[in-house]
Amino acid sequence: MGPEIEFSFLALNETARRHIRVFQVHQFLDRFAMGLTVAVVALALVDRGMDLVQISLLFGVYSLTTMAMELPFGGLADSIGRKPVFLTAVVASLISLVLFLSTSDFYVLALSFAFIGFGRALRSGTLDAWFVETFKAAAPDVDVQPALAKAQWANALGLAVGAVLGGLLPDLLGEVANTLGFSIYDVSYMASVGVMLGVFVFTKLAIVEKPRPREFSALLRGFADVPAVIRDASVLALKHPTLSVLLAALALFLMATNPVEVIWPTHAKPMLEEGYANTFIGIVTALYFFSIAFGAFLSPHISRIFKRRHAMTLAVSFGCLAGVQVAMALQGSIVGFVMVFALYSVILGICETPASSILHRCVEDRQRSTMLSLRSLIQQLGAALGLILAGTVAEIFSTPIAWILGAVFLLMAGVLILVLVKRLGEIADS
Repeated sequence: MGPEIEFSFLALNETARRHIRVFQVHQFLDRFAMGLTVAVVALALVDRGMDLVQISLLFGVYSLTTMAMELPFGGLADSIGRKPVFLTAVVASLISLVLFLSTSDFYVLALSFAFIGFGRALRSGTLDAWFVETFKAAAPDVDVQPALAKAQWANALGLAVGAVLGGLLPDLLGEVANTLGFSIYDVSYMASVGVMLGVFVFTKLAIVEKPRPREFSALLRGFADVPAVIRDASVLALKHPTLSVLLAALALFLMATNPVEVIWPTHAKPMLEEGYANTFIGIVTALYFFSIAFGAFLSPHISRIFKRRHAMTLAVSFGCLAGVQVAMALQGSIVGFVMVFALYSVILGICETPASSILHRCVEDRQRSTMLSLRSLIQQLGAALGLILAGTVAEIFSTPIAWILGAVFLLMAGVLILVLVKRLGEIADS
């Protein structure tokens, strides 16, 4: 791994700058569509008569579907192209939204969540890989981490704006929806359908990818090549010490942080007055995404403090996150909780791009999508295991105890990244 040129947006050529802007707009729109539903999904399920066990099972269907399809469709993107696979993901998302709007039946809702997982698997490692490859072609040897941070900023901002609007729409138009026979939360899902259609059109028009064979035989060859691509990516991860350590650390990271993301509304709601609790949770959900976006904005500046040693940035971030997670678990008032939760979310945003930068420097273009999918699969597995463990501990003891246990996983992840710091230092010296 040779030395990289420090990133400067103004110093980039026009092609590279336009590439970043297009991807930022795309990421904003795609996540905006998702954000419209993320703040109200649990409330919408309760409104449909689901209990907490059924809600957990539905999220389990989502996680299992994502894990089962993650690698095959990452490999497919490497074989037949990123753009067609992403467009298929948008179609899957639209199907999931329509199914959700059409029913209160648990099994149909499970099918809807399966399509969400299918769409997530299709999205993973598709346009992210396209963005990195095209950026590297337009700006050779330039550090990609700040460019990734700009994309993540737009990503998180889209989720935040979507969460705000998704929380407001039921209050603004809920009575109208009820008179028409819909749930008050359905208006947020209908808005998401409209934006998702816009994402499909924008992707078709604005995302330019070198054409690959599109005939049916090429599609079959793409599926036939998937086992070999998966095998090669898995062997690469197992034989490459940097990738192995990084992926193990990221699994522990998700084991700690995913239960916070899922459980926090149930922990915060009892601290609030019933009359405005749901609206306030929607606002805090937006704050969560805005804070992640701010962390993504800070990430390149934090990286410069550590002389762009991304592993050191990640190790320090994990250690800070563990301490803040314990502090959050100990909060007893809503004001204290929200303040610590915002800081927690900022650090989450700081963590993303250093990990991505390390991974992208370890893989070649032909396996980039598959490796991103392997990363996502391992993170999903860590998230699922963490949620099961945290849910059990929270049920037996309490949510704060579950979060404090999660902080231990963050410290373990930090130790692994410190091993990576030493290894990457040795590689740089050799």
